[in-house]
Amino acid sequence: MAHRGHRDRALETRRICEACAMISRIRRVLGTFIEALPEAVSLAVRPSRYRYRRVDRPRPAPVLNAKTRLLIGHANYAAQGYWFARAAERIDDVAAVNVHLLGPNEKYGFPADIPVSAQIFQHSAHWRREHFRRVTTNYTHVIIESGLPIFGKLFGHDVLAEINALRAHGLTVALLAHGSELRQPSRHASTDEWSPYAPGRWPETARLEARTKAFKALLGQADVPLFVTTQELLEDWPSATWIPLSINLARWSAALPFMDRPQPVVVHAPTNPYLKNTALIEPTMQWLHDEGVVEYRRLPSVTSQQMPALIGDADVVLDQFGAGCYSVASVEGMAAGRLVIAHVHEQVRQIVRESTGWEIPIVSATPGTLDNVLRDVVARPEHYRAIAARGPDFTAAVHDGRLSAAALKPFLTGS
Repeated sequence: MAHRGHRDRALETRRICEACAMISRIRRVLGTFIEALPEAVSLAVRPSRYRYRRVDRPRPAPVLNAKTRLLIGHANYAAQGYWFARAAERIDDVAAVNVHLLGPNEKYGFPADIPVSAQIFQHSAHWRREHFRRVTTNYTHVIIESGLPIFGKLFGHDVLAEINALRAHGLTVALLAHGSELRQPSRHASTDEWSPYAPGRWPETARLEARTKAFKALLGQADVPLFVTTQELLEDWPSATWIPLSINLARWSAALPFMDRPQPVVVHAPTNPYLKNTALIEPTMQWLHDEGVVEYRRLPSVTSQQMPALIGDADVVLDQFGAGCYSVASVEGMAAGRLVIAHVHEQVRQIVRESTGWEIPIVSATPGTLDNVLRDVVARPEHYRAIAARGPDFTAAVHDGRLSAAALKPFLTGS
């Protein structure tokens, strides 16, 4: 009897497994059938998979009327894709747009010509096909940011395949690097004791090392021009072209005079605390704040629209203390006439000096010297007031888009 019971249970288990396997096959077949349906029908059948409505799909890239027609996408870090498009339009007979892929928790509110939600980018085959068709039939040039695919699954997220497809349609393609996709951690850590990639500082260092190697492999295979937004990236790819960061200067006229109070307000807005070595400087800032030397304000998750008022209400802007370059936060602080303090390599200063004739009005400091530098700022306000006063003229000369246009011009016009 026990043997028969065991056999019956085994038979029942096998029947259940067979039924589960049958259900799984039916689901796969049904899924394949639904995938083959027109997207509008799929949206109605499986709305939870798409999480957007048909009316939410943005229009494909617009038809441009100019001899040279440029598309930039899709990272738009600190709105640089958008402002580089505006810089390109300073060139005669050039029209440009940028695409911005919105993250799932988009919070900065950067301007963009074509904002695209992650759901549409990932799931809308219709939008991808129409976007590719419009780009290849109307545009002449494409700049791909950070090695990120601009057509999603249309080419299996393969950027090299995208580049080859664009060139097969007669378009001219370049890549643009903003920082961590190209800055090789092992190289950087070997040259700077304050590198954010030093052992134990950034949990993502190993992944970033692999990412930079993959990006450099893409550059070698694609054989396309490379633009870099910060000068120290030329160490990682010497043949690249530096394209200066670009901002809208009109937004950065500060309302308050600089250092007009005994306790200066110092702000720090780390979009990436690891890259900016925030953990290494905050103990210093906390004891300076507690002593009453400065008033320290950390600005987490601040939108683009909020930044001008917050920077304008400060005296000192702390940027980064590890990478060795200066970012959009520095440019905005200088444009507002604030004193900017950051860890800037001499190589970066030299490149700006030789390329533009301007000295960068940023006070250098490291996590180890920041305490002394800020105490000196409080002790000698007139000295630092003169440095801050050079910021608006520097940004107007270097970061208003004119030099960005000059960097783009050979690529866009062949001159």
